[in-house]
Parts: sequence; structure tokens; C-alpha cells
Amino acid sequence: MIKKSIGLLAGMLVTVAVYAAGAQLRADHPDSYTVHRGDTLWGISARFLSKPWLWPEIWQANPQVRNPHLIYPGDVLDLSFINGGPALRLEPSMHREGEAIPAVPLDQIKQFLKDSRVVDPDEVKNAPYVMGFEEGDLTGTVGRNVYVRNLDAKPGQRWAIVRPTHVFRTHGGSGAEESDGMTANIADSDVATIRTPWNEEWATSVDNVTPDHAFRGKTLGMEVTVIGEAEVLRGGDPSTLLLLNSIVEIRAGDRLMPIDDNPYDPYYYPHPPKSSPDGARVIAFAQERMSQVGPYDVVVLSVGSKDGVDNGTTFSLWQPGEQVPDDVAHSSFSRYDHKFVTLPDEYVGHMMIFRTFDHVSYGLVMDGLKPVKVGARAKMPE
Repeated sequence: MIKKSIGLLAGMLVTVAVYAAGAQLRADHPDSYTVHRGDTLWGISARFLSKPWLWPEIWQANPQVRNPHLIYPGDVLDLSFINGGPALRLEPSMHREGEAIPAVPLDQIKQFLKDSRVVDPDEVKNAPYVMGFEEGDLTGTVGRNVYVRNLDAKPGQRWAIVRPTHVFRTHGGSGAEESDGMTANIADSDVATIRTPWNEEWATSVDNVTPDHAFRGKTLGMEVTVIGEAEVLRGGDPSTLLLLNSIVEIRAGDRLMPIDDNPYDPYYYPHPPKSSPDGARVIAFAQERMSQVGPYDVVVLSVGSKDGVDNGTTFSLWQPGEQVPDDVAHSSFSRYDHKFVTLPDEYVGHMMIFRTFDHVSYGLVMDGLKPVKVGARAKMPE
């Protein structure tokens, strides 16, 4: 039903003071902007502010605006000056309820909000597991029965079927060495592509791989992907479940975990970290086999909720400076004898956290001057 927005109005015009506006306004800001379908609050704020993650301060400065997410296509934002200072005015339009623009493009992160989670590896190891299929089938398909061991459940209960996809670890020694070691994508390809059942033997052998691939650091978490859903028909050990849906064929060794009915909050309020992150690095990309990513790509960060990170936490990403030989200061013919100098870190863009786990977070690259690479450092936003 078409109706006028009443949640943002006090009369026909809402005037909103800009937080630290004189310092935050972009030099090339427009005088007005009409909101379009597909816009995000971050993108709109970037048109007015040099620090777009401060847009919540704009709305919080005006108590009449109860929900900063209730901005709709067709609304007009005007930049004006009142009493010598800048302010944003919102001129609401006619709109359809439910069409409010999001803070970030939810379509880009939907898979990681609903279908992925990072848990302790022991939780996966000890979870109920698929051990067989109806009539001796080699894999499970929708509408057929699957048999599960170690499941304590009643008929009618529904469970998510998950498959391990990545193991996130630090590597190297301890202290500073360990922090510096968080520079690699710790995605274990065997877990993602192995054709035989995933079982406890793999979980044990991962710490006993060849020296060339040895992991000597700590485990940050194991990523699992929801690949199906099943309903309990009969209890017991094994239990009988009906496979309701799946995105791939279910195989022996797949684990069962409770369904998360409310995996995420669709609203995000960008804000700086509570404190300067210590050793936070980009350790993986959502897009496998990518060597670098850009705006609206998903990355994995090596800090999480137990490190003080929450949804909306915004970081600046900096690519570590390379170590290069100082050819000017040394005259030796062999560069191996030269003193190597570490160049300064280079700013590459901003990233906002949209889902956290204990020591790992998913983040969305919001903007950037250069591509983001694995190993990028996360710092206080600038």
C-alpha cells in the first residue's frame, strides 16, 4: 500500500545536525541527493562525508529520527547551512512499506549470514554424523531417508546438515611471530573437495601434515556450510531422518547441527573499534582461488567477538610494506648481503564486520583505493 512515511517526519521536513560536520564534509559534496533503488546508507554517506562510517552520528543527533534505516527510494537529502553550520534535511517521498534501503547490500552477504558459521573444531568432531542412506544408496538425495549416529532428538525436529569447508589458523611461533603469521588463507582444500567421508581421522591428521604444510599456530575456528535440512522420523542410534532439501548430495561423514532460526540482524551501524586491534589480519577470502578482492567482496578477519569486535565494526585495511634491499646503501654485487628495509604499510580501503564468531569475523569491503590481499592489516579507520 502506498503511503507517506511518518516514522521520519516532524511535519514535512526533518533537519538533522551533522556530527563534527565541518571536519567530516567532503570537499566535493553535492547540495542534494535523491535516493535511488540499490543505494546503501554507506554509499549515500560517502557522498556527503569524508568518513562515511560516521553516518549513525548524523541520525542520532536528531531524536525525531527513530530508525536511521527508514530511508526510501525517492527521498531527497539536502545539504544546507543553518546558523553558519551544515545540516542534512530529509524530504520524504511516497513509498511502499518494506522498501527501505539497507546499510549494506544484503544480497552480497546473504550466503554468509544464513549458510555459513564458524565453530570450534571439537564441536564438529563431536557432532552427530550421517553414516548411511536408504536402500544402500551411496549418497543422500531429497525425499529419501538418511541414517544418523549419536543424535538425541525427537520425531518432528529439524536439523541442519553441514559440511566443513575451511580451517582458520595462525601459523608460525608465538607472540609477535604468531601475529605476523596470520597472513595466509588457511582454507584446507582437502576438506572442501575430498570425495571420501570426512571423519575424525582427518581432524587428527591435520596437525600431522608434511613439514612443508605444518601448522604450528593456534586454531581460530572451523567454517562449516549448511548444505541441507532433515527432519527426524524415528529416534534411536542410528536415527532415521527424511532429507527435506539440499544444495549438494549428502554423503557419509556430513555433520548435523541445530538450525539457527535467527542467524543475523539485518541492521548494521558502522562504528570504529572499541580499541586499536592487535594483530588483526585478513586471513581468507570468500571467493576461493582469488588472489585479491575489492569493494563488496567478503573477507575473513582474524579477530571476533571475544576480541571485542561486533557487527558494524569498521576498519581501515592496510597492505603490509614489502621488504626490499637497499641497493644504494650497499655496494655488494650480491643482494643477499644487502640490508633489507621494510617499506611503510599502504592504505587500501575500508571493511565493515557483518558477522562475528569467537575469534573470526566475516567482513565486507566497503570501498578501496587498491585491491585487498590476504595479509592486509586491520587498523582504526582513518
